[in-house]
Amino acid sequence: MSATLFTPLTLRGITFKNRIAVSPMCEYSSEDGFANDWHLVHLGSRAVGGAGLIISEAAAVSPEGRITPDDLGIWKAEHVPFLQRITAFIESQGSVAGIQLAHAGRKASHASPWKGGAEVPPAAGGWQTVAPSAVPFTTGETAPLALDAAGIGKVIADFRAAAVRSLEAGFKVIELHAAHGYLLHEFMSPLSNQRTDEYGGSFENRIRLLLEVTAATREVWPAEYPLLVRISATDWTEGGWTVEDSVALAAVLKTRGVDLIDCSTGGNVPAAQIPVGPGYQVPFAERVKKETGMPTGAVGLITTAQEAETIVSQGQADMVLLARELLRDPYFPLHAAHELGVDVQWPDQYLRAKPRLRQ
Repeated sequence: MSATLFTPLTLRGITFKNRIAVSPMCEYSSEDGFANDWHLVHLGSRAVGGAGLIISEAAAVSPEGRITPDDLGIWKAEHVPFLQRITAFIESQGSVAGIQLAHAGRKASHASPWKGGAEVPPAAGGWQTVAPSAVPFTTGETAPLALDAAGIGKVIADFRAAAVRSLEAGFKVIELHAAHGYLLHEFMSPLSNQRTDEYGGSFENRIRLLLEVTAATREVWPAEYPLLVRISATDWTEGGWTVEDSVALAAVLKTRGVDLIDCSTGGNVPAAQIPVGPGYQVPFAERVKKETGMPTGAVGLITTAQEAETIVSQGQADMVLLARELLRDPYFPLHAAHELGVDVQWPDQYLRAKPRLRQ
C-alpha cells in the first residue's frame, strides 16, 4: 500500500524521506543559549521516531532576541559545538536537521511558561525589548524601544551571522521565524507597526525587513540547501495581517530564494479570537499553495495519521509539521506508517518491536 505522506519531498538539493516534520517547539531548557543533553535527547528521539525533517526550537539570533532567559541561542561561536553533536545524530537516523532562527521583538524578556510567563525586568535578569514601534504586546508591560536604522541593521546582520553558524553546526534547513507576534511578524502587521518611514505604512514597506533578512540569509546559505519561512497567515483581528497579505508575501518570497512557507496563524494580538480545532490552519496553507505555486507546510492540531495523509494527498500542503502530537508520541511517523499500511525502515535497535503490516 502507498501513502503520499511517506513519499519523498525534494526542496533544492535536499530530499526528505517523508512529508512529516517536527515543528519548532520551545523547550526553555538552555542556559546562556547553549544546547545540552535535553535538546540532544528531545530532537534525537524524534529522528529515531522517523520524521523526515527535524526543526529545532527557535534559536535566538541575539541575546535580546530571546523570548525567555532559558531560550536556545545561536548568537556566538561557542553555541556551535553541541549543536554539531545534535545534527550529526539526526543525520545518522536518516532525517534532515533544520533550525528556526528567531528574534522575539517586543515579546522577549519573559519568564518561561512554567515559571509564570510574566515580564522579566532587567534587575531580575531581563532586558530592554525592541520592536518596530514603541507599543507593548499587552497593557501594563514595559514599552519596547522602536528600532532605529542602526538597530534594524543589527537585526539583519544578526540573522546573517546566525545563518553562518547554522551551517557550521551542520544544519541543512533554515526556517526564518516571521510568525506568532515576534519581531519580523511585528513589522509585517499594521497592528504592531506604526512607523512612517520606509519600514512602515504600505505592505511593501512592512515586509521590507523580512525581505532584507531573507536576502542576507540567502547570501550565506548554500544554494543547494532549502530556506523556509514561517508566517502567521492571519492575525485573526480586524485591521491586522490577512490571508490576502500572506498570499501576496508568498508570491514575493518565491522570487527571493524561499522554498516553502510554513503556515501558522495568530500570536500578535492577545485578544484575538482564534477558532482552534483539528486542522484549523490547513486552509491557509492550501490557499497559499494554490494561489502562488509555492510549496507549503501545514501545522496546528494535526494529530492522526489519516489527517496528515489527507492533507498531503489532496494537495492542501506539501508537508505537515507536528508539535504536540510528537511530544505525546515521538514515534508517530513509525506508528502512522503502520496504520497507513506502509513499510518503513525502523532503527535496527528497535526491529524486535516492529509490528507486522496487516495483509
